[in-house]
Amino acid sequence: MISALIIIFREGFEAFLTVAIILAFLRKTGRDWLRPGVYWGIGVSIVASFGLGWLLRSVNQPMWEGILGIVAAVLVATFVIHVWRTAATLKSDMEGKLDDYASNTSRVLSFLGVFAFTVLMVTREGMETALMLMQVRDPHFIMGCLLGIGAAAAMSWAWAHFGHRINLKRFFQVTGMFLLLFTAQIIFYSIHEFSEADMLGPRSEAIHNATEPFSPVGIYGKWFTVLMVGVCAVWLIAVSIMDRLRRQTAAEAR
Repeated sequence: MISALIIIFREGFEAFLTVAIILAFLRKTGRDWLRPGVYWGIGVSIVASFGLGWLLRSVNQPMWEGILGIVAAVLVATFVIHVWRTAATLKSDMEGKLDDYASNTSRVLSFLGVFAFTVLMVTREGMETALMLMQVRDPHFIMGCLLGIGAAAAMSWAWAHFGHRINLKRFFQVTGMFLLLFTAQIIFYSIHEFSEADMLGPRSEAIHNATEPFSPVGIYGKWFTVLMVGVCAVWLIAVSIMDRLRRQTAAEAR
């Protein structure tokens, strides 16, 4: 449940932030007439993401679960690292690309450009979410998703009303750390599924038996999520204390 909650929380808030930046830019540049293109893009993205999620949840062959697990691990790891490296310029980069799409002389092309940009940005979050949620093995999966949606909505409301008090840098760092740890678990589970599909040669059965207790449903693996949350919580507390000490030191120096 915790894995599903944090995944939906992180990706849901990122999707909200993306839409908020797009709408704010259109309002700021006097292009409010393009807002319907954003709304249509959101609708298409939601349908596409749910469709992929439904399709992936029906996949139960070990070979395909292993392959999709590796794909998810690569996409998530590279995207998290990309966000860490470009977080400072993410808003300006998005506005620059959006300005190009919305500056066509034809109103139809401008509308289609904004629509396509919204679909691309929001669907990316949805596709990542679907690939990651496929790896969650938990009887309380649905509850975790619902709580994650609620948490993302609450965080979005807080950002809209008290954005100056929310440290987005730390938010993306700590949730990114969780996703990278979750990626390690996905890779481990993919190896487990490959061995179950007898794709690892003569040692497939031995690897399968050795990794079974550490799989997401194994006696030890089911505690890995708790360990991930604990590591992230300790890191967040430590950096928060360091941030406060730096601010106090700077204030005293002034």
